[in-house]
Amino acid sequence: MDVETKQALAMLVTTDGTHDSRAFPELLRKTERHVKISKAIIDGAYDNSKLYQTLEQKEIEAVIKPRRNSRLDTPSEPRRRTVTLHKRLGDKCWTKMKDYGKRWSVETAYSTFKRTFVEYYVAKTMKNVTKELAAKAFIYNMLINL
Repeated sequence: MDVETKQALAMLVTTDGTHDSRAFPELLRKTERHVKISKAIIDGAYDNSKLYQTLEQKEIEAVIKPRRNSRLDTPSEPRRRTVTLHKRLGDKCWTKMKDYGKRWSVETAYSTFKRTFVEYYVAKTMKNVTKELAAKAFIYNMLINL
């Protein structure tokens, strides 16, 4: 989701057994086909060294809220910088400095999508579920751009 326009940029349909952070690299690739990404504002479920490294290699600023028990001896330098800054500034100041609050516009967009199209699908196969949700995302983008 684009935090400014609230437009869905890409989607990836997975099963309940797939953690969001494992699906993220493919979702990132799909998004990069459409737009240049300068900043990724992501919730704490994505707080892992591999993801920080991926974003750093692509020159994308990672704005990921560190877990409460985050340690400084992480193998990832970009994650270590984030954890250090978060501990130094405290949660409130870090959130303001990094614009982490903009993540809520994405949560609001997801909520709007779910309320508009309900939280279930009619399709029976994964292939058709993907098509159904892609059609709903296309309609959602049309509606918000009216």
